[in-house]
Amino acid sequence: MIGILGGTFDPIHHGHLRIALDAAETLGLSEIRLIPLGQAVHRAQPEASAEQRLTMLRLAIEGHPRFRIDEREIRRGGASYMIDTLASLRAELPDTPLCLLLGADAFRGFLQWRDPEGIMALANLAVLLRPGEDIRQDPALGAFGMPRMCPAEHLARQPAGAIAEIPVTQLDISSSDIRQRIRQGRDPAWLLPSGVLDYIRRQGLYR
Repeated sequence: MIGILGGTFDPIHHGHLRIALDAAETLGLSEIRLIPLGQAVHRAQPEASAEQRLTMLRLAIEGHPRFRIDEREIRRGGASYMIDTLASLRAELPDTPLCLLLGADAFRGFLQWRDPEGIMALANLAVLLRPGEDIRQDPALGAFGMPRMCPAEHLARQPAGAIAEIPVTQLDISSSDIRQRIRQGRDPAWLLPSGVLDYIRRQGLYR
């Protein structure tokens, strides 16, 4: 089973990496695809260029063979929609269970995504919950029905259509906070991989 984690990764940080690793260990994922957003639709565009974000991703996952960078949204051009990304992955991997990794906040807004039902037809959802979070009253879950909820170990048994809750490590880190610290001249060390921070400094990013 392949896990899919999309995001701007502007920049990637330990919060992204830790929850992806937690999900991989809980679900027994053979691979985690990190898919950087190409062109945002409902949010500001990334500050770093596509190539800079790809370089930061490469530095962040160096030495971790289970992680893989997937450049399809950047290379495709135009607005990035997960339904298009999953459709292209499914065409390449017709029989492989795909598992879209979503934070609780992203899941709460899932009904506003383009074609959420189509997404569910292409992949399972693993909702990554920090301590104290609960999705069982969320409108998105109600829309798809409680029968879709299953234990985490069941996701590998079907290629798409199921939802599972995955507990993850609580790391209160955000890319926006890292960018703000850099603009303020504060040191964001230990919030992101040291190689990524060195690259940010060399490139003069987020100043």
